[in-house]
Amino acid sequence: MKAAVMFQKGELPQYVDFPEPIAQNENEILVSVKAVAIKHFDKRRASGKHYSGETPKQKGRVIGGDGICLLADGTRVYAMGVSGTLAEKAVIAKDTIVTVPDGINNVTAAALPNAVIGAAMALRFKANIQPGDVVLINGATGFTGRIAIQLAKHYGAKKIIATGRNEQSLKDLLALGADEIISVTQNDEQFISEIKQTHAKSSLDVIIDYLWGHTAEMILASLKGNGSFTHKTRYVSVGSVTGDLIQLSAANLRSVDLQLTGSGLGSWSKNQIEEFFTEILPEVFQLVADGKLKVETISVALKDIANLWDLAVPNGQRLVVSI
Repeated sequence: MKAAVMFQKGELPQYVDFPEPIAQNENEILVSVKAVAIKHFDKRRASGKHYSGETPKQKGRVIGGDGICLLADGTRVYAMGVSGTLAEKAVIAKDTIVTVPDGINNVTAAALPNAVIGAAMALRFKANIQPGDVVLINGATGFTGRIAIQLAKHYGAKKIIATGRNEQSLKDLLALGADEIISVTQNDEQFISEIKQTHAKSSLDVIIDYLWGHTAEMILASLKGNGSFTHKTRYVSVGSVTGDLIQLSAANLRSVDLQLTGSGLGSWSKNQIEEFFTEILPEVFQLVADGKLKVETISVALKDIANLWDLAVPNGQRLVVSI
């Protein structure tokens, strides 16, 4: 079979012939792969830089963690791979299978799951979003941030504020459901002032953060109280695009009713993971199939993987490999 194989950690994957994987137990099944999204998560894990684990040291590893596949009977499904999925064939875990509905193509379906994990799991389980909540999404111009805006609206958010760097991308978010936009390119004083004014007008119930780093420091500082009663804010860290570490004063924590938590691999319960596969992802697939959630992708070919691995994808789109 043809596959995208990484021979040395840190090098570009290569398009080569590779042996088909073999299912090892009753929970594994060999499938034909149709589409696989290339995510930041995949790149970091393949390079050994993601906290969830490094790439195995053996040479010749097929990359890719999930994808849209065909079962032997022709049923189209999403599933997570036991073997690498950027290949013509892959072994998947049966307990991660989600049927893909009619009305959604392979490329779009492949683009969604990772973003739904990054958005819905944070909103539903870590922020406990409620109808009428005011939600701030820090770093909303990326693919996952755009999904988060639309899901927050779907889950009943009264008002959504989005931050980001690219001015045009920020303006595009208004059409997706954002009510206000705030640029992170302005100076610190201006950024903090805007967050404070926003919080004063409509108290922030939920903050979903894909950036962390300095913007997180400024947002948290903006919430700092002065000894009076404060509004409870649920702050959820999902990504760390602009930095893994922040400085946070103890006074900042003590002066405000703040719930600070993270959403990522290892932070969810087994029941929550099961709910993702049985309820959350099927619902989002159907929203897209019904035209109620917008997804933008760029479709590329597996044979071009070496040239595409480090490709910068603009305007909140997702790069998806069709196989």
